[in-house]
Amino acid sequence: MTDATSSLPAVAILGAGSMGGAILRGLVAAGLTGGGITATNRSAAKAEELAGLDGVTSVALETEPDGNVRAVASADIVLIGVKPAMVPDLLDDIAPHLRPGTVVVSLAAGVTLETFARHLGEGVATLRSMPNTPSLVGQGVTGLAAGPAATPEDVAVVRALFETVGHVVEVPEAQIDALSTISGSGPAYVFLLVEEFTKAAVRMGFDDDAARLLAEQTFIGATALLASADVDPAELRRRVTSPKGTTERAIAVLQNARLDDTFAAAAEAALARAKELAAGA
Repeated sequence: MTDATSSLPAVAILGAGSMGGAILRGLVAAGLTGGGITATNRSAAKAEELAGLDGVTSVALETEPDGNVRAVASADIVLIGVKPAMVPDLLDDIAPHLRPGTVVVSLAAGVTLETFARHLGEGVATLRSMPNTPSLVGQGVTGLAAGPAATPEDVAVVRALFETVGHVVEVPEAQIDALSTISGSGPAYVFLLVEEFTKAAVRMGFDDDAARLLAEQTFIGATALLASADVDPAELRRRVTSPKGTTERAIAVLQNARLDDTFAAAAEAALARAKELAAGA
């Protein structure tokens, strides 16, 4: 493998949809396409969207049915971005064509490293990743779990790949599902809060456009402030909550609603469903 801090070796992204496409664009923006990237999609229309990216060969499987096999035959890193149900058959297809030393990385939720080892062989270096949707704008968080055959060098190169679209947290595979309930599902929690905050503004008499602007920009500004601050969220909350003021009264209502229990229950529900999906339910 090459130095993870300079460029990446040849990469194949099999199933360059929303998440695979976001990673692909991150690599292009970071100038890490020196080894070349081959991206496959089922339709010609989807492949055409990626065809003009620098250093990228975009393949449509509807016109090149053997595109996945050809892509992995010349790749040092292979990202598996197809739907989870499609992963086992795809692994069987590509297994005979992987080069020695190739690292295979899963983007598929609920597909274990044991499944990859069963279809690719115990000696193939594999990693399981869990990116989230803010990766689409370069602000993602990716959980990364290494299989037993992956070396520290393999992990470093794959980490560099995902750092093009945000931050990386390395965890044992046993924590990947729990991580998915926070960073994976978390954006939906935020969007729900913005949605409900917007409805509250409408009920107070603002029109739809103004309500949306007030709610969305408040969250955008607050998270930007959090990102730039050197204190934790609790301290920022205290700073904006004047004693006996309006914010203090509102916060009391939210705390009395036991948001701590609600968020804990939501995370537990998501974790239970992740385990069901992993078991094929």
